Amino acid sequence: MAMQRGLIHPQSRAVGGDAMTPILMVLIFLGLSLGSRTHVQAGTLPKPTFWAEPSSVITQESPVTLRCQGNLETQEYRLHREKTSASWIRQISQDLVKKGQFPIQSIAWQHTGQYRCQYRVHTRWSELSDPLELVMTGYYSKSTLSALPSPVVTPGGNVTLQCGSQVAFDGFTLCKEGEDEHPQRLNSQPCTRGSSRAVFSVGPVSPSRRWTYRCYGYYSRSPYVWSLPSDVLELLVPGVSEKPSLSVQPGPVVEPGETLTLQCGSDVGYDRFALYKDWGPDLLQRPGRQLQAGLSQANFTLSPVSHSHGGQYRCSGAHNLSSEWSAPSDPLDILIAGQFLDRPSLSVQPGPRVASGENVTLLCQSQGWMYTFLLTKEGAADAPVRLRSKYQSDKYQAEFPMSHVTSAHAGTYRCYGSYSSIPYLLSHPSEPLELVVSGGGFRQDPAPPPPLILYPGPSRGPSPPPTDPTPTPGGPGDQLVTPPDLDPQSGLRKHLMVATGVSVALVLLLFLLLLFLILRRRHQGKRWTSAQREADFQHPAGAVEPEPTGRGLQRRSSPAANTQEETLYAAVKETQPEDEVELDTQVRPRPCPGHQRPPGAGSNPAGLLCPPSPALSTIQGGPSVSSTLPPACCDLTLSWCPGTLWASSRVPFLLLILCSAV
Repeated sequence: MAMQRGLIHPQSRAVGGDAMTPILMVLIFLGLSLGSRTHVQAGTLPKPTFWAEPSSVITQESPVTLRCQGNLETQEYRLHREKTSASWIRQISQDLVKKGQFPIQSIAWQHTGQYRCQYRVHTRWSELSDPLELVMTGYYSKSTLSALPSPVVTPGGNVTLQCGSQVAFDGFTLCKEGEDEHPQRLNSQPCTRGSSRAVFSVGPVSPSRRWTYRCYGYYSRSPYVWSLPSDVLELLVPGVSEKPSLSVQPGPVVEPGETLTLQCGSDVGYDRFALYKDWGPDLLQRPGRQLQAGLSQANFTLSPVSHSHGGQYRCSGAHNLSSEWSAPSDPLDILIAGQFLDRPSLSVQPGPRVASGENVTLLCQSQGWMYTFLLTKEGAADAPVRLRSKYQSDKYQAEFPMSHVTSAHAGTYRCYGSYSSIPYLLSHPSEPLELVVSGGGFRQDPAPPPPLILYPGPSRGPSPPPTDPTPTPGGPGDQLVTPPDLDPQSGLRKHLMVATGVSVALVLLLFLLLLFLILRRRHQGKRWTSAQREADFQHPAGAVEPEPTGRGLQRRSSPAANTQEETLYAAVKETQPEDEVELDTQVRPRPCPGHQRPPGAGSNPAGLLCPPSPALSTIQGGPSVSSTLPPACCDLTLSWCPGTLWASSRVPFLLLILCSAV
């Protein structure tokens, strides 16, 4: 037997060992599986989900519901409060408990604490849920929350938030709104008697998220009973969108007790605006008013103004659907006057009345020490000019030069003094100084040309108006200077007076000429009527007027008439070269009224004959009389016949005078 055992073939052993290895592996797997199944059956179920509706931080006397949720096979729920039991839980309806609901109609300090829940499936209970802290707020006076040094934080930076109270709390809690982050708790730092505070660090911040916080105070003996919440503090993380503009009304320098209005506006159409002071803890927010399409604005009123309002302000804009703020506006300094007893003095060189284009220097001086001086102009929207003071001639002073002044520099000026440690608080203002700039200076609009005036005299075309040099934009040295005595308005008034006088004179002259013509015509008409009657009376009844034969006229048989005709012909003969008025031979001549033919007239049978009323035809615009009659008849007609001399000689002369006057 021994021989047989020792003779076991080595190969048979190897085969037997290989057969045992799978068997061991199967046994081990079955043992592990059974052990795991036994642990599940005897151990706990997964922990449930536990939360509070509407929140775990509830204002005093507000309703809240604690909810616990297990799996679908859950048959029972339990609610536990750590350290102390909660008697209010036993008062809840079993129907609500089976659903995992634990309502509180009006929360009180007895309901506060740290809670957990679990559920049961058949005979097995689940693990306990994560703890939930049920907090009641509003039991103490509220705390204050501020950002140090400012609520405006650069992207990626950190900020310090300080929560303080006039109540000596043992600790403070900082909560971030809108997120389910666990609140930060800190014990209060030593502070003055009756007050407390805690300092929290927040960051790094980014513009893509909203950073809104509140803080509460509490006592260590009741850590779940908090004070009223502080005001909301939102950190402003500027982005890269277009910056708005910031302005102030009525001006950046204001006396204590007055009212200031800061206006933040943009053409991007922001829905809300924020105003903040550099290195200040406050951040004011206002909704934007849509003035027109794409243009919005918000007004921030500071009233009554005090020394605490002094500083440098900026504003930013944002859209409601975005947490990102715009880039900050340009800074605006708000200066509070009347904070020091010293009052500087303001003077001007060479004087308060200067001509346009001259150089002016305003000098602000003070007997007491001043670090800087500020110069302001009444009604100007620009920021005041600030200069460092210099000690000279036993006074602290600063010079404000103005080169090539124009009418835009005219106005009322004042100066103030300030200290280096508080640059936004100013002294009392100096006495106002009125700067008067005479002369037209740089004209914004070209002056109108002088009016065209007509003077009596020969007609000639109007001369072209003088050309004024057109002002071109440029520096102060290129501005146009007008002497005071060459004021365009005064020259215009003079021209209007002269034109009015000439117009009145012309109207009077025309009226007098018209009156003279009417009277003259009436007078000649009377003379013609009387002469006609006399001629009719002397002419015998039934007498026949001589008819012309050939180029001449028949003579009268009376010797006396012939003699009278020759005498008249000889008398009128001398005026022939001057008048030279020709009459048409086709017009039938008629005798001159009141006269008879001179005896012995033979060469000029028409000596006593006149053309038919050429004066009336000339005045009334009728056809003129052409020259066909002999010169003797024309001379006799022009010199002797009534009405003919005026029409043919004086009327053209008067018309010539009238045309020259016009």
